[in-house]
Amino acid sequence: MHLVPAERADHRTIDGHRVCDAVAAIGDMAEVRVRAQRYSLLADPGRLALLLALRRVGPMAVTDLAVATGMNGAAVSQAMRLLRAAGVVAGEKAGRVVRYRLVDAAVGELVDGCAGVTE
Repeated sequence: MHLVPAERADHRTIDGHRVCDAVAAIGDMAEVRVRAQRYSLLADPGRLALLLALRRVGPMAVTDLAVATGMNGAAVSQAMRLLRAAGVVAGEKAGRVVRYRLVDAAVGELVDGCAGVTE
């Protein structure tokens, strides 16, 4: 059980080789947390709808996203702030209008998976 962390090495196992394989499959827990945070962004139906729209259509303004998703403008703005802070979307200002676009390729692939898109 060479891959089991020292603080768990004295725990009883049934299939030690499978435990090592599982530890290897899990990998670095910091990376697992990053991936879990990405998935949590998709767990909200509103945010997922926004990301689906941006993935398929490209840059859109908050008011247009509100109409497309059926959300109110304040909820869209709040979701976009969260997604922007997470580095998932970026805003491009043109005069008084900010159009948001999806910039995180990994989240884009997750969104495709949520939409059932396969290539």
